[in-house]
Amino acid sequence: MTQNASERATPAVAPAADTAPVPADHPIPAQRPTSTDDHPASTNHPTSTDRPTSTNHPAPADHPAPGKRSFPAGRPVPAEHPLAADGPAPAGRAAGAGRLVGVDLARGLAVFGMYAAHVGPDPSVGGATGFVMELAHGRASALFAFLAGFSIILMTGRRAPRTGREGRQAVAKVLIRAAVLLAVGTWLTSTGTPVEVILAYYGLFFVMVLPFYRLRPATLAALAAGTALLLPQLLYTAQQSVYDGTWSDTAVQYDPLARVSGTDGFIELLFTGSYPALAWIPFVLAGMAVARLDLASAAVRARLAVTGVGLAVLGYGGSWLALHLVPGVRGALTESIREEGYGSGSPLSLWWSDTAGYPSGDTTAWLWAASPHSETTLSVLGNTGVALAVLVACVAAVECLPRFRRLAAPVVAVGSMSLTAYVFHVVGIHFLGIDELPGPSLRVLLGFSVAVTLLAVVWSRFFRRGPLEHVLNGATKVARHVK
Repeated sequence: MTQNASERATPAVAPAADTAPVPADHPIPAQRPTSTDDHPASTNHPTSTDRPTSTNHPAPADHPAPGKRSFPAGRPVPAEHPLAADGPAPAGRAAGAGRLVGVDLARGLAVFGMYAAHVGPDPSVGGATGFVMELAHGRASALFAFLAGFSIILMTGRRAPRTGREGRQAVAKVLIRAAVLLAVGTWLTSTGTPVEVILAYYGLFFVMVLPFYRLRPATLAALAAGTALLLPQLLYTAQQSVYDGTWSDTAVQYDPLARVSGTDGFIELLFTGSYPALAWIPFVLAGMAVARLDLASAAVRARLAVTGVGLAVLGYGGSWLALHLVPGVRGALTESIREEGYGSGSPLSLWWSDTAGYPSGDTTAWLWAASPHSETTLSVLGNTGVALAVLVACVAAVECLPRFRRLAAPVVAVGSMSLTAYVFHVVGIHFLGIDELPGPSLRVLLGFSVAVTLLAVVWSRFFRRGPLEHVLNGATKVARHVK
């Protein structure tokens, strides 16, 4: 069983956010509302219009108008509560809105990072262009996986996990989304696209982390750390068993997903694919932990920023030290790369770059690399740190810099319909006949980026959700019948 190593930095897709907090049952990725006319209140949060209003007792001047919900001064607005998107945010609401606009901005940046990884020039071209392209590889998809955890918490209840019937309905919606993403991802993969489609993996991630959605932030963070330390080692062992044994062939033979897609099915999703669940689950769990925190607090953002930088230094810096100081590592990697016969970079660049090649599994020395998709503990730590730092920077920027927020609106629009943007680029690559990734010119990258931005900006002016986001949301409506 082999995996395509040409390029594997494809992002995941997750619910988006906007100038108004998105309801927990918002689709993945969600499309932000553009007006109060097409943004009805969430059925999970009945408004005061559900109750009769007496005309004999006029409300005081500071009382909210009928149909509006007020929050005490200084109290953060729950992320699950929908707010009108048009007009300036009232006092006390700007922080909650900015929190989710920042999530969409981060997701929009990840979309463009994914485009760079797939239809941008190969990093081996060197120079400033090659450096920027290499930054996008792996880190964009890790950011999307991180934001997927944020999305799961939005769907299942952010301030407090949903319980009772609402909780069961939220769980049903997550499972339906997972099934749809698994099906769409499998279908796209079966078309023979050169893109390593992540949607099927993404659906599996949702199912695997769903049992943990009620955990507290500290517990989720500890679980993310523990899985980052242990699962990459377990993955390496499992991959050797798959490659050297025959049990996996039997499993694939009876796997219905493998028969339909022409892939290795769940063996690929769990162990041998481009986004093996054992190495990518820590990103999702970390995103879930962060989603439980109050990102409107400057102190919380500061601590998260320090944590992100620390994780990046620990992951990438630890790999750099190992490549230079641990006896035998450099020589073993050099020999492994020579035998594989691909890659143009130095083995010493494996602390952050994959230009030297991808892990072949023939030596444990690869466990010291932190290059994109090396699926090691150091790689997970470094990429999680980058994802966390990017999210915090986006949230702080849109909250503290109003002018920047307006200028970033097109990127936010792209992030708010990232499922559509993702499938758009896969379909575009097919129709343009691009067979090898990366490799196209910078003009192709710019063309894709401009096209998806125009689509997102124009579409969001007339519709609440992107085209595919609307379809995904409709598919989950059956969950309302769960008792």
